Amino acid sequence: MTVPQFVRCLCGTVNIELNGLPVARAYCHCESCRDFYGTSMLSATAWDAAQVIVDSRSVATYPHPAKQLSRTYCKECGETVFGTNRLAMRVLPNSIVARAAGGDLPNDIRPTMHLFYRHRIVDIVDELPKYFDGWGGPIYEAP
Repeated sequence: MTVPQFVRCLCGTVNIELNGLPVARAYCHCESCRDFYGTSMLSATAWDAAQVIVDSRSVATYPHPAKQLSRTYCKECGETVFGTNRLAMRVLPNSIVARAAGGDLPNDIRPTMHLFYRHRIVDIVDELPKYFDGWGGPIYEAP
């Protein structure tokens, strides 16, 4: 299964074209993602902004009040279609990509790591590396 080239919001008003492959694929446990996306951890892909082309006038962007983050959503159905992180990458929730792929997340886009695992609120049992903070730093070792 390949990465879909086009994804849409739940109501179909916002169309997004994806070009190439994401820069990073991860489960993020940081407090910012949990707070901003309303989830215990965010399964997402990070893309260079130029690779994610939005075709809709029905989007709005909400900037985080204190951090270098924003969330772009459909004005019709309210679904978050992507966020923008402090590195100006577009972060797509994997749920929107899985829906476009027929319900399963393609292997080329599945998370390859856990980030900010020190901030987790639930332990995850899998074989993926669990970085305490960003990737490249110390890795959590299960007791």
